[in-house]
Amino acid sequence: MSRVYNFSAGPSALPESVLKKAQSELLDYNGLGISVMEMSHRSQAFTDIIEGAEALVRELYKVPDNYKVIFASGGASTHFAAIPLNFMNGSRKADYIISGRWANMAFKEAQKYGDAVAVASSEDKMYSYIPETTRESFRPDADYVYYCMNNTIYGTKFPYIPDTGDIPHIADISSCFLSEPLDISKFAVVYGGAQKNVAPAGLVIIIAREDMLGNARPETPTMLNYQIQADAKSLYNTPPCFIIYMCKLVLEWIKNDIGGLEAMKERNIEKASIIYDYLDSSKLFKGTVEKKDRSLMNIPFVTGDKELDAKFIAEASKAGFINLKGHKTVGGMRASVYNAMPIEGAQALVDFMKKFEAENA
Repeated sequence: MSRVYNFSAGPSALPESVLKKAQSELLDYNGLGISVMEMSHRSQAFTDIIEGAEALVRELYKVPDNYKVIFASGGASTHFAAIPLNFMNGSRKADYIISGRWANMAFKEAQKYGDAVAVASSEDKMYSYIPETTRESFRPDADYVYYCMNNTIYGTKFPYIPDTGDIPHIADISSCFLSEPLDISKFAVVYGGAQKNVAPAGLVIIIAREDMLGNARPETPTMLNYQIQADAKSLYNTPPCFIIYMCKLVLEWIKNDIGGLEAMKERNIEKASIIYDYLDSSKLFKGTVEKKDRSLMNIPFVTGDKELDAKFIAEASKAGFINLKGHKTVGGMRASVYNAMPIEGAQALVDFMKKFEAENA
């Protein structure tokens, strides 16, 4: 069977060369006669893997020396609670920008631990735009300001980094992780689930400024205490070893095959532009997001007819374009064109959409 084009919002497609590399090493990693799935997380072989993965994250993102990189488990949703437990520790106030479902879920989780306030929201228009903020939008004594940089469901991305003044800035970057350069020094903490751009599901990567750590609330579970995890070099317990290995392979692919994050950004702009340009000219399909806030990673679109949407999804799947159904909360279609999606995949999808439009005009 030939490979299909997988437009899933996550778990998403992985680079084919990475899958083949993992396949070749599945039974015998580096001549050791065992799989990474079988080796001790305390072994030198795995130490080399996890240290290599951290070094690549630091290199690709140009992470400053005063930041810790933590490989954790639990999925990003678990860390909706870890963020306030670790960082809502002064005034016990936190300001949240609500630009989609995941930011809203993080906000509701934070409300369990202190005075969390939604300072801006785009819920009024089904999160089809990014709400604007100014420095005055935030409470000066807030412990942090939180937002989700790229909204997987709704296809929006922050076109700006909010000006929070001296308030620490925390961002969930799950669905745009390593898709383009990011100035880490502008953030106190960034974190994200790896299953979009970096690895299979089950791994969360946290990049945290050192001065933010060490003041977790007393009730913080040990496994969610970022200082403890950083001190243990992400090895307090058995981490998701094979996923970290896969992460390292993807990071090597970004560096060596793609040429780094500047090149990755150019590639992602080209892919997204192919689809957006067609949507802007189509008489059948239309995008659902304000142009200035469009995501490079997730592209939702509709025909305006639910039955025609369903027909398109079914026919696309038969033609080898899978996982195009939009999130259950919004319907329609969504093409997620994460790092591993080749440019040819975006063009092939548009060619199919043109054919469908001609047949269903």
